[in-house]
Amino acid sequence: MSLRRSKKQETAGKSYGEIDLLRRSLGLLQRITRTIWSTLDLDTVLKHSIGVVAEATGADAVLLYLYDKERDELVLRAASRPHPDLVGGLSLKMGEGITGWAAKHRESVSVHEKAWKDPRFKLISDLPEDKCEAFLAVPMVRRDRLIGVINAHHNRPHRHSGETLDLVEVVAQQVGGAIENALLYEEARKRAEQLDMLSKVSGAMVSSQYLDEILQLIVSVTANQMRSKICSLMLLDTDKQALIIAATQSLSEEYKNKPPIPVGQSVSGLAVRDRKAISIRDVQSDVRYAYPDVARKEGLKSLLCVPMMAQDRILGVLNLYTTSIRDFTDEDVRLLQTIANQAAAAIQNTRLLTEAIKMREALETRKLIERAKGIIQNEMGLNEDKAFRLIQKKSMDSCKPMKEIAEAIILSHEMRGGGPARKDRP
Repeated sequence: MSLRRSKKQETAGKSYGEIDLLRRSLGLLQRITRTIWSTLDLDTVLKHSIGVVAEATGADAVLLYLYDKERDELVLRAASRPHPDLVGGLSLKMGEGITGWAAKHRESVSVHEKAWKDPRFKLISDLPEDKCEAFLAVPMVRRDRLIGVINAHHNRPHRHSGETLDLVEVVAQQVGGAIENALLYEEARKRAEQLDMLSKVSGAMVSSQYLDEILQLIVSVTANQMRSKICSLMLLDTDKQALIIAATQSLSEEYKNKPPIPVGQSVSGLAVRDRKAISIRDVQSDVRYAYPDVARKEGLKSLLCVPMMAQDRILGVLNLYTTSIRDFTDEDVRLLQTIANQAAAAIQNTRLLTEAIKMREALETRKLIERAKGIIQNEMGLNEDKAFRLIQKKSMDSCKPMKEIAEAIILSHEMRGGGPARKDRP
């Protein structure tokens, strides 16, 4: 009798346990629906995703990697413990480590103890979570497209039951869908910001502002939209074959006062010489960067430098600095190159306009001097050469332009009631 009672109690216990697991699973899925799908902000989605997986697995740490298709890498984008220097900067190649294996094969991996002994394991010394006993990696796939991988780490041996693994995989599918929507939204928002930025830059090019103001607007808008600490525009001095800072939104006097950079030296000089974009992951340690002390003082890390081209003529470079390690994408390079080329066009157009104005002023000055010479020839009986020398001497003695002397001669002649000046006497 007691044996039957114990079996009934055991069966009832299992039923209650299954019911409790089902209730907990439904609760988690409801949370996903209520929180993860209630926003399109990527950071918020990632934060909620980490919390849901941590609750589902009871893990000591949860890490979330997103797949970067362009680089074919998994990039750490969220973690339950703060890693400000690693989130966004730590990446794994496809197939690298347990995480990379799960992504490549699109299969979940559960190691219940001594995870470091697994042949697929890769130790990342910067992550304390990698010194764990149990390891769970679940790929996030949406419409046969890899979104990323969720990792659950346990400090002690931990065996994930089949039910828990099923639950985490369902959660991963839901999280993957929410992340996909957030990524699409972020991409659309980024495109809108880029179009707005390009519109502002284009607007500056056709405005009546002076060139200095146009260049200042370009670096300010670029720094703001591309989340850069310092954006600088350097123009090429063709006589000295050196680059000089023409505009920057940086308030640092030390950065503004950097000496000119010869063509072929430092990163900017190399970009001009080779006529191609150059990206540096860490300017503080890269030997190509000429001012590591300034970079350390200003907290600068990554640099993207693109040449400014106008009709196959190089006019300078546009530099973009960040305060954290950043791997610039092809899209970043294309966008900055577009801005740089627009800036080059603005500079070229302004220079052409300035030259045209100078030529017009020179022509007007020449006409005035010719008329003034004619008046002197008629009134003083001098030949053309002597009349010109008289105007020239008066200009030198009074420290006034010849144009002003010529205008004064013409005005005096007209006030005396003189008629049109003739160069030759009858």
